[in-house]
Amino acid sequence: MRYFIEISYLGTNYHGWQSQPNAITIQEITENCLSKILNNPVKLVAAGRTDAGVHAKQMYAHFDSDIMINDIKSFEHKVNSFLPKDIVVRKLILVRNNAHARFDALSREYEYHISLKKNPFEIDKAYFFKKSLDIKKMNKCCNIMLQYTNFKSFSKSKTDVKTYDCKIYEAKWMLNKNYLVFKIKADRFLRNMVRAIVGTLIEIGLGKITEEEFKLIIEKKDRQLAGFSVPAHALFLKNIDYDWDKILLNG
Repeated sequence: MRYFIEISYLGTNYHGWQSQPNAITIQEITENCLSKILNNPVKLVAAGRTDAGVHAKQMYAHFDSDIMINDIKSFEHKVNSFLPKDIVVRKLILVRNNAHARFDALSREYEYHISLKKNPFEIDKAYFFKKSLDIKKMNKCCNIMLQYTNFKSFSKSKTDVKTYDCKIYEAKWMLNKNYLVFKIKADRFLRNMVRAIVGTLIEIGLGKITEEEFKLIIEKKDRQLAGFSVPAHALFLKNIDYDWDKILLNG
């Protein structure tokens, strides 16, 4: 049987999602917990990876098990009783055997949170930025991004991806009093892409980069031309979309 598992986590204390030597990760902690409860090794395949310090309001992963979990709610409760307080399983879903958490995902959505005033309660969840920003210009450049598909300029330099093409469906800045949120939705994301885009848009908001220069940055496909990469602690994986009719076992 194959199961999808929906997870939320605060990434502050972890070296990202993906298991790695000599580092504590979300994947390792969750796999160990599931393996103990099912009394069998569990390997999770996630919809994507988040870097060290990045949070997820919604992450999906799948795993296979020969054990039929009849009481889903009881199982969810048991898993959460074993998991640390900064990781929670929201839902366990029985899916078709060929369903894939990564390849079946239609889109991913991220948010980046900026606090415009010092806030001790947002230290691990928002980037404190006190300089004035031209949000109107930043949103104009968000619309410019929708006209492009190759985002190599915002990708981590040493990466093994086969293509730098991404389809961005939505990108915008939203201001609520002293809190600024950047929302971006795409079919896929490159490593460090959101943080590099946010840093570049901030430089646009500061008047350091013009709209025409922003177009050239994208077209030149050179990471060195883009802006700085903002800190990871204010980035949230917010949502992952699927066509559930094709995934659910009884869909």
